[in-house]
Amino acid sequence: MKLGWISARPLAPRETDFEPWFLFASASFGVGCLAWLSLGLPWPVCWFRHLFGVPCPTCGATRSALALAHGDIGLAFRTSPLMCLLYLGVIIFDLYAVTVLLFRMKRLRLERIPLQVQRILRVIVVSLVIGNWIYLLCYLR
Repeated sequence: MKLGWISARPLAPRETDFEPWFLFASASFGVGCLAWLSLGLPWPVCWFRHLFGVPCPTCGATRSALALAHGDIGLAFRTSPLMCLLYLGVIIFDLYAVTVLLFRMKRLRLERIPLQVQRILRVIVVSLVIGNWIYLLCYLR
């Protein structure tokens, strides 16, 4: 099955299976953060904010993650909109990966994306990062 630049297909011979790797990495990171919290260790200080006195482009990421862990999506979004969306994307991808691995389904893969579309996607990503930073500068000072 093919939908635009996304196809659903079985893995080709010797093709890397990204789903278990991504699932392992994100789960390991989450468990590591929970272990860090349970041991009462201090969170790292944002060196950018410490040096310059203004939020960095990802400031509030930890608070956003903690709000999501407590189920407060509104607070997570207000704390750091871009990081909240990123975390929700990781959660959605993890759910997809678990489903694919448990039910041995076809994998979703991106096919060749035209250069023009790649450029547009890059502009969108850079705009989102800049927009998030402007939000943080206005509301998290």
